[in-house]
Amino acid sequence: MDFTEIYKQTASLVSFSPGTHFLLTAVQDRLIVRRSDSFQIARTWLVDSTPSPTSAALSNAVGAGPSSLRDRSGETISSAWITHAGWSCDSEYVLGACAKSGVVSVFKLRDETWSARIKAGSEGLVKAEWAPDGRTVLCFSEWGLRVTMWSLVTGAATYIQYPIHPDRGYAFRRDSRYFVLAERHKSKDTLGVYDAHEAYRLVRHFPLPTGSLSSLSLSPTGNYLAVWEGPLEYKLYIVTLAGNVVGTFCPEPDPGFGIRMVSWHPSGLFLAVAGSDDKVHILESLTWNPLATLDLPTRIPAGVRIWREPSGWLDATHGRGFLSYERIQPPFTLPTSASHVRTKPTKLTTRAASGRLGLASGSGSGSMSGTTQLAFNTSGTLLLVRSGASPTTVLLYDFPGTPSSASPSTNASTTPPEKVGIPQLRTVLLHTQPVTAARWNPDPGRAGRLAVACGSQSVYLWSDEWVSEPDSRAAGEDDGESEVAECVGVPAQKFETRDLRWAPDGKGMVLLDRETFCCAFEVEEEGQEGQTER
Repeated sequence: MDFTEIYKQTASLVSFSPGTHFLLTAVQDRLIVRRSDSFQIARTWLVDSTPSPTSAALSNAVGAGPSSLRDRSGETISSAWITHAGWSCDSEYVLGACAKSGVVSVFKLRDETWSARIKAGSEGLVKAEWAPDGRTVLCFSEWGLRVTMWSLVTGAATYIQYPIHPDRGYAFRRDSRYFVLAERHKSKDTLGVYDAHEAYRLVRHFPLPTGSLSSLSLSPTGNYLAVWEGPLEYKLYIVTLAGNVVGTFCPEPDPGFGIRMVSWHPSGLFLAVAGSDDKVHILESLTWNPLATLDLPTRIPAGVRIWREPSGWLDATHGRGFLSYERIQPPFTLPTSASHVRTKPTKLTTRAASGRLGLASGSGSGSMSGTTQLAFNTSGTLLLVRSGASPTTVLLYDFPGTPSSASPSTNASTTPPEKVGIPQLRTVLLHTQPVTAARWNPDPGRAGRLAVACGSQSVYLWSDEWVSEPDSRAAGEDDGESEVAECVGVPAQKFETRDLRWAPDGKGMVLLDRETFCCAFEVEEEGQEGQTER
């Protein structure tokens, strides 16, 4: 892999443009756009974080109160920094929001002089992001008062009152036509369906069966919506956009502490559900009953490939090379969270990881048990599972007999549940430090590539592109040659990969430290398509 220089960033606000031609970075109160081929600065804007008159008046009122409520000097400076940034879907516009100041600035990539500014009123601002059309900005207010859709085309604003959660509890259908939002009216959970193509006109509004909604997830086909209860009850409902409840799932006995992770299969035919009991339930879309229940293992049986990070490899390579994982023969007992308690724990495991994998994903990385991540690859053939009970471990399950995600509209009758094989544990990746991020490659042609970060001066790569012969695999002769697992050092003196994000084309990635970042790109050998040198 080829690494770039180290650059500054703020709040991990670094993202490739949808076409992967540019890279957007927020550095305190400035937005910077670089070309992804040369990393030369193409555009830079200073975001005006001057609060609106209403926000300023409210801030002054708070400042006049008790000393415990006043902003510290450091907090006053950081309140002017950018908290949210992002690209429009066509890479024409970028936004930078300062939530504490209640302002959102929008800039045009092709016209450096063009700009727009959105000011929040007394309702405040906690989050701003683009709608799928790339011409509408969604602004979520404080205290769940409302979400506002600001149109760059008409300049008009549409308000929807009482969203339950600003960081979850809403979704756009894949075709961007409909916007679904969980709301709370008269102390009851409700769902609103809005037509995004007609200025967010209300289409349907109906009560939800939940008593205290935790989150929701829209299926890839857009036909079904999974909604589930808060942490006091392990219960999930499948609801259509017309308001009909077509399925309910609640395991017996109730494991308690509610549902933590939900992930749809790319085809929309299956739903993976997990909680704090280290069980993953796979629901099928005909009856919404469990097709299989995966008990996350503590001891790996025979027939599973186990890869372990070599001890001390960073010191041996001086962080400037790559080394294959060690292969371990099962059976093998997985290390537990208690065995990884250090006398000097890393800041990442206590702060940064919990921020990224907290309420937004329905889990906390600092938890001692329970599932912390569920993720299908783009083809739906592999399921990644991580558990807080073994934070250094990544489990990869084969998901056989499922249709490709390239045809998300495939009807359930194409692949009946009885013809779908039970997911089987295929590979285990073991690391020295707790895993902080694991991401599948977004390119459908590279669905079998995985990148892992552990808060160290490295990035870990796994791939199943070198597939062995089916006959030898069926005969049990596969010795791991169909997989490649490598540790790649980041050539920098002070850099810890705390998070990572793939480029949209899957050929590179952003590696994030607390205040810096770098990019890593594959270098293709001439005349050997698909092969890479590092």
